[in-house]
Amino acid sequence: MPAITLLTDFGVSDSYVGEVKGVLLSRAPTAVLVDLSHSVPPGDVRAGAYLLARTWPWFPPGTVHLAVVDPGVGTTRAALAIGAHQHWFVGPDNGLLTPILHHGAVQIVELPTPSDAAPTFHGRDLFAPAAAALAGGEPLAGLGRPFTAMPQRLTYTQPHHEGKSIVGEVVYVDRFGSLVTNLTPEIVPPYATLEIEGLDVGPLRRTFGDAPAGGMVAYIGSGGAIEIAVRDGSAARRLGIGVGGRIRARLG
Repeated sequence: MPAITLLTDFGVSDSYVGEVKGVLLSRAPTAVLVDLSHSVPPGDVRAGAYLLARTWPWFPPGTVHLAVVDPGVGTTRAALAIGAHQHWFVGPDNGLLTPILHHGAVQIVELPTPSDAAPTFHGRDLFAPAAAALAGGEPLAGLGRPFTAMPQRLTYTQPHHEGKSIVGEVVYVDRFGSLVTNLTPEIVPPYATLEIEGLDVGPLRRTFGDAPAGGMVAYIGSGGAIEIAVRDGSAARRLGIGVGGRIRARLG
């Protein structure tokens, strides 16, 4: 059975997710629908891209990933369907699909907008039908014309050296208030000492239990990057730091 994942900023208090699923199941009744998240902060393309990057590799080849965080819905921004890494991706051309454009060959088509599509709900009327078609085995080329422009890509500040330190930034804040950074163990040795916005956090630990209740802890998160948390609390709330906050790994 084909799998279709859903990643949106629609929330769960309205009918939007249900309407999208109704279209998917009407057109691909054997599909398995998997909710990645519907709690992306409204219009936060960067957060959506982070979650897409974390999740899609865990699914089997042939999975269709429907991603809709689309503050430009109804404008001239393109609607895309992409084949990459033996997976399919459907979503707006606004940087949301950046994570799957970096490595390997990709095929991209631009989806036409149906004449009866609601200009404020392309997730239901444009992207969901395309995702269902892919799940049903329709070739990518049958969904639209080749997209020859350069897809929109998010820009990121890369970790860099400053003297005897490696400096990065917070790229995501999860629901626990943990600060996910762009520093990884490949560039930060285990003997480094971490600080965030000038506040000392200490060396890398293995898990939350290595800090006392209410204490700060730096560790390698399940996504492979260095994270900062407060045990039994919220680092984001405690420190007043969000995406873009600077983290420094002191090497000596």
